[in-house]
Amino acid sequence: MSTQFLGEGNVGSDPEVKMFTASGNQPPRGVMRLNVRFDNPVPTDTGNVDRGGFWANVEIWHRDVELWSRLYQKGMRVMVSGRMVLDEWKDRESGEARSQFKVQAARIGMLPYRVAQVVLDAAQGGHGAADQPATSNPRGAYAKTAGPEGEWENPAGAKEMQQP
Repeated sequence: MSTQFLGEGNVGSDPEVKMFTASGNQPPRGVMRLNVRFDNPVPTDTGNVDRGGFWANVEIWHRDVELWSRLYQKGMRVMVSGRMVLDEWKDRESGEARSQFKVQAARIGMLPYRVAQVVLDAAQGGHGAADQPATSNPRGAYAKTAGPEGEWENPAGAKEMQQP
């Protein structure tokens, strides 16, 4: 049993990652699990009010989840799209049947709320990483200082784009 799901909420715990070796010539895959509290916004005359959101376990399967897990942290605002599925199992101690809904995510997007800085590094083993010159910017390719007055910094060796 499953249904489409799209929700916005806050990550409640740091991500958990498990990697699995693949058979044959397939690269290893992993699963990243997050606990997210999804909102239930109800419009009022003065704006939206959260009326009883819910907690759900979110998991996403991909070969790059180890890298992704460094991006997500407790308190971060995310948008999750995927499908809601009923997870069923037997309790090890009592033998009782248990069930719980979880979200099998196709995508987990980071929303810019509460983000003070974004740092981009050259891809490790990615496309074109060997062709790119190393930068001396210790905060990555592009960095924005925290606060409303922050300015974008030009990465080392990058040329400004000319306006036509």
